Amino acid sequence: MNNAGPNAHDVERLAAARCDALTGAPASPRTPDAWLFARLVAAREVRGELALLGLSPAQFDALAARHFACDVTQGALPAHVIADTRHAAFAKAMFHFLDSLAAPQTDPDDARCLAAIIAHACLRPDHLWRDLGLRGRDDVTRMLERFFPEVVARNVEGLRWKKLLARELALATGGTPGPAPGCPGCEDFGFCFPAGH
Repeated sequence: MNNAGPNAHDVERLAAARCDALTGAPASPRTPDAWLFARLVAAREVRGELALLGLSPAQFDALAARHFACDVTQGALPAHVIADTRHAAFAKAMFHFLDSLAAPQTDPDDARCLAAIIAHACLRPDHLWRDLGLRGRDDVTRMLERFFPEVVARNVEGLRWKKLLARELALATGGTPGPAPGCPGCEDFGFCFPAGH
């Protein structure tokens, strides 16, 4: 994807540095969950897109208090308004679907924040790992194994994560499986959803 603004290498460098700042690394030890949430936040923050996380200000502040060593924002978190009602309905349904599958050993507030972040990332036009600001598919797999292991267990065909999430949501709600709202803008849309199939 070619977006206006910093190039991918600069964004990666800035996000990695910001992730360290948020968690206090390397001076203090950080948990895998702190790294994950710092990475998710940093990826949006360096682009000026914190609202795209899909978190309410209260959720965001509580998440930061649980995991971060420094302040995240200067001022209030802007609201993310999804103009397309179908996209808004998809994000809400995906949030509830993921929340229902949260691993019982995880912090429920963390699981709800992550469900919202993933649901909103499914609205964007790229691979899920890029939309989340992670380093690759393996990061998504580890994240899902920790917070939503049933999702990973359902991926017996090795589908791309965004495609799998959209399919499982449709099956859970009695809908017809199809692409997530962001899928058509992805470079691999034709691979995941070949014409005539």
